[in-house]
Amino acid sequence: MSCLEMRGFEIWKGMLRQAEQEAVVAAVREVVKAAPLFQPQTPYGRPMSVRMTSAGRFGWHSDRSGYRYAPRHPSGVTWPPVPEEILAIWRQVTGLERQPDCCLINWYGEGARMGLHQDRDEADFSWPVVSVSLGDDGLFRIGNRTRGGSTESVWLTSGDVVVMGGDARLTYHGIDRIRYRSSRLLPKGGRLNLTLRVVT
Repeated sequence: MSCLEMRGFEIWKGMLRQAEQEAVVAAVREVVKAAPLFQPQTPYGRPMSVRMTSAGRFGWHSDRSGYRYAPRHPSGVTWPPVPEEILAIWRQVTGLERQPDCCLINWYGEGARMGLHQDRDEADFSWPVVSVSLGDDGLFRIGNRTRGGSTESVWLTSGDVVVMGGDARLTYHGIDRIRYRSSRLLPKGGRLNLTLRVVT
């Protein structure tokens, strides 16, 4: 395991071993059983290319009303708790006793991407955001605190963990593309990204 620093982002390459990755995927499958993946819309009415669900006190949601955290899944059920296997990663990389309020689960299929964006729907930006990559490789792009300007990119592979805190907390970032079926972790291919955040 090594730590790569890019524009204030801590990128822990290979943090999760194969068995740990498999355990997290199994935990995610239980979350998805309770709160199935859904395809949100942007506020402009276009479907996002990723499918998502959440665990924790809040889940992240997007539709014509805007981007926001919601206490319930679109079906009306409450979000399941964040699995211990995922909370352990948060504690390991942050050293915090405060637990995240939300674990957003994004699934990237073939051709899916996530445009440059800031994580700014939370009440307090002093808490870090932790991102876990599982499955297919994703090309992670890091920008600046404002739109425009130069960017840097790095391939995230299965088991990598990214910490966005301090000056990097409000930096624009996104996933340009995935290498579909580059990993055998998910039998049908695709990439899972777990994003842990303190919301309140």
